[in-house]
Amino acid sequence: MSNWISTLADAAKTYLEGRRLDEVECIIADLPGIARGKAVPASKFARQEHFHLPDSIFYQTITGDWGEAAGEDGFIERDMILTPDMSTTTAAPWTGDWTLQVIHDAFDRDGHPIPFAPRNVLKRVVEMYHARGMTPVVAPEMEFFLVARNLDPAKEIEPMMGRSGRPAAARQAYSMTAVDEFGPVIDDIYDFAEAQGFEIDGITQEGGAGQLEINLLHGDPVKLADEVFYFKRLIREAALKHDCFATFMAKPIEDEPGSSMHIHHSILDAKTGENLFSDSDGNETELFQTFIGGLQKHLPDAIAVLAPYVNSYRRYVKDHAAPINLAWARDNRTTGIRVPLAPPSARRVENRLAGMDCNPYLGIAASLACGLLGMINKEHPEAEFKGDAYAGEADIPRVLGNALTMFDAATDLHDILGPEFARVYSIVKRAEYEEFLQVISPWEREHLLMNV
Repeated sequence: MSNWISTLADAAKTYLEGRRLDEVECIIADLPGIARGKAVPASKFARQEHFHLPDSIFYQTITGDWGEAAGEDGFIERDMILTPDMSTTTAAPWTGDWTLQVIHDAFDRDGHPIPFAPRNVLKRVVEMYHARGMTPVVAPEMEFFLVARNLDPAKEIEPMMGRSGRPAAARQAYSMTAVDEFGPVIDDIYDFAEAQGFEIDGITQEGGAGQLEINLLHGDPVKLADEVFYFKRLIREAALKHDCFATFMAKPIEDEPGSSMHIHHSILDAKTGENLFSDSDGNETELFQTFIGGLQKHLPDAIAVLAPYVNSYRRYVKDHAAPINLAWARDNRTTGIRVPLAPPSARRVENRLAGMDCNPYLGIAASLACGLLGMINKEHPEAEFKGDAYAGEADIPRVLGNALTMFDAATDLHDILGPEFARVYSIVKRAEYEEFLQVISPWEREHLLMNV
């Protein structure tokens, strides 16, 4: 790797132009999507082909506790071999020195992919499409809140102070004035993204107080998941520069909409590049219908991946911009599955269920897996919903415990995502859920202490 800098993407080369690289961050996403890894001097990185981390990083809960997921050999913390994907090398422009980041892939000592590493899970699903002559294309939308610094977990989260000196006003969707309130933070988001070589399709004010949405251009699922993984860190760092927090919680503020990661899907013919959701006359194809049918049938089993925390289920509230069922319709934002307005060449399906708190690799993998099952099994959807889908019945799990029970029983979904991933994921998430059930909430103290 002695000449590795010359192989970097143009953005990374531009970032380093005339400067001496100090450090390389060797990173990998854990189950929540947090960057784990090591920072090494640039000279050492040039000499190493891989590095090691224990497989136990995938057994840890969001609170830092552990799920008993190590398997038959027990909790011996085997070293994984982490190999850099040099195509992911990008700047870390918020650091005090000149630093690059590189995403790594995890393998065991025999060279087999670690089955519960999130990036490997997504690669597995994408390869199943490739084996069938199909190329999946996705476009994620990232919603998040800019909030005031919050150092006390007992204190409610509040919107950040805007440029005007007033707290961010709620429910000003698509307002350019509201976007201007966060101008300094957005400027740094743009600057950091440019330094990292990422192209933003647009930034809009969403319906919540201090809530923004960033759209990314469509493309390869692994590449887009890498970008969302990088963007979460980038946005947090931009917010910290301006004395506020960026949060990707699904529902951080009461009475405000939650934050989603809507995922747009289309499927191309691997040989011709044609959109398989449209025929030569521009009509919808059976594959288009069965992809929707797969989402309708299998997404309830995948909700535990798309909505991975107890807070996630607070987002699925009637009339609060998140779906409550799996109805599908054309150009209808009340349904869980939406077909946006588009020409036949860009025909696509939008999954509106995923929360922004999900791991992007796992959320995209689960969504693609549901669509793939539908196409394989020729599962046709229910009739298109007409009207306001909030008037329909809720048909998705409302609590994490129920979602995990459905996930555990979905062996067909496990076959796509990987049975070992499903085993580890369920154990870790149940450990988190058990931790949560030990916490007594303010609501319980307020209403039950003296009344029952």
